[in-house]
Amino acid sequence: MELTEKAEETLELLFLTTRGEPGLAVAASDLPTQEAPEVVDELVRAGLVLRQDGRLALTESGRAEGEGVLRRHCLAERLLADVLDVGEELLHQAACRFEHIIRKGIDDRICTLLGHPRFCPHGTPIPPGPCCLENRDAAHRVVAPLSGLEPGAGGRIAYIHTKERANLEKLIAMGALPGAEVRVIQTFPSYVFEVGHAQVAVDRQIADSIYVRLEGTGVQPAGWRRRLRLRRGDRPRTR
Repeated sequence: MELTEKAEETLELLFLTTRGEPGLAVAASDLPTQEAPEVVDELVRAGLVLRQDGRLALTESGRAEGEGVLRRHCLAERLLADVLDVGEELLHQAACRFEHIIRKGIDDRICTLLGHPRFCPHGTPIPPGPCCLENRDAAHRVVAPLSGLEPGAGGRIAYIHTKERANLEKLIAMGALPGAEVRVIQTFPSYVFEVGHAQVAVDRQIADSIYVRLEGTGVQPAGWRRRLRLRRGDRPRTR
């Protein structure tokens, strides 16, 4: 059963309000649907929500569906912000419309192209999908963590996500800011990259937090060239 846009938005809000716990009920009056009871009726008929004594709770299938709606919204925000450069003032509104046309399967493709981002631009954790659990790799990513690039690959920093203030301050001091051009020099034993006229060495944790909008069609995630050589029957090089 395909849900209306209002029903999907309500399911997403209910998922966030209940932290995705099936059976955890909230008062219907706490949701904007109190002015649109037909939306709740739609979710109840679909078997996604239970209603009792003015309170609403997700069913198990409702939890899964709500998580999917949230995932599509977060991925829409990441795509709009990191690839299409949509400004903050339009980001949420555009994502709300875009999420409804992203269907299951397409969201995994977008996620893979964006390097399996873990958080939306506002810091909300993005629920992982099958592509994340299988660690799928795209032949041509649009955005990838710096830790996933080979030496020589580069682009512009799309965003940085770290909860460690010290790491963020370190990157700011280095000039590693969104929009700055970066190029990977080495990946072992530490990650060394060039930003501006400086060379910076960081550990894996910091390299994981820097997401790069890749340049050109020849830039590939780490390991791609090796897999291509193996498919061609070439012997892998040793160092």
